[in-house]
Amino acid sequence: MPRSIRCRAAGVCALALVLSLALAATAVAKGTEASLRVVGAGGKILSEQTLKTGTISLKTDPKATCFGAGTGGSGKSVTIRGATAMGLLAQASKSTAALRPLRITDAFDFGLGVCGIGGSSVSGKSSWYLKVNHKGQQVSGDAVKLRPGDEVLWDLAPSYPYPNELVLEVPDTTTSGTPFTAHVFSYDEKGKRKPVAGATVTGASAPSAADGSVTVSVAGPTLLQAKHGKEIPSAVVCVAGQCPVPKS
Repeated sequence: MPRSIRCRAAGVCALALVLSLALAATAVAKGTEASLRVVGAGGKILSEQTLKTGTISLKTDPKATCFGAGTGGSGKSVTIRGATAMGLLAQASKSTAALRPLRITDAFDFGLGVCGIGGSSVSGKSSWYLKVNHKGQQVSGDAVKLRPGDEVLWDLAPSYPYPNELVLEVPDTTTSGTPFTAHVFSYDEKGKRKPVAGATVTGASAPSAADGSVTVSVAGPTLLQAKHGKEIPSAVVCVAGQCPVPKS
């Protein structure tokens, strides 16, 4: 009898483990999918990826003192509930070395503050600028709730007013050796869009025109990017085939 009870208990435990793993997998599958772009010091792209996020915990950092003396993190873990812009960043940092360490402080009542992402840290008048769907956010990243398909940008802005964000648009279909027309636009803090003249684009022989248009020709699969002065560089766009994964 005791032996039978032990076998039955083992079976129950195994079933519980299977159910637990299934529930965990379901929770991940039900996470909110959004795109993340992180631009560090000097316009360096630290990450461009699409991933799912939900409730997540992260550890605050006593060295996150960019807001002044005594503003470092407690060193404790904090839980960010639901899908948020901060949670998306924390989720990505788990698999993207360029985003580590995250220097986050919990010293303020308004929410979590960001001092450093990877090797890019706040200094002087710089600060981390958060945009969602090209619009600047006026609250802490852990208070910015995400919906499926949202586009999240974290940029280490050198000062305020914040720079505009560039976007490069290309045709749905492009072919190696055949010139095509791309367009460069910029979005201000309120999300207002306008064409950009004078932007440089990978593979283009001349800067963009007044309407933002530029003629591009590439010899094979190529990652394109638009840059213009101190504005936030565009996300990279793949044309003419399957491009190599950019290093982050």
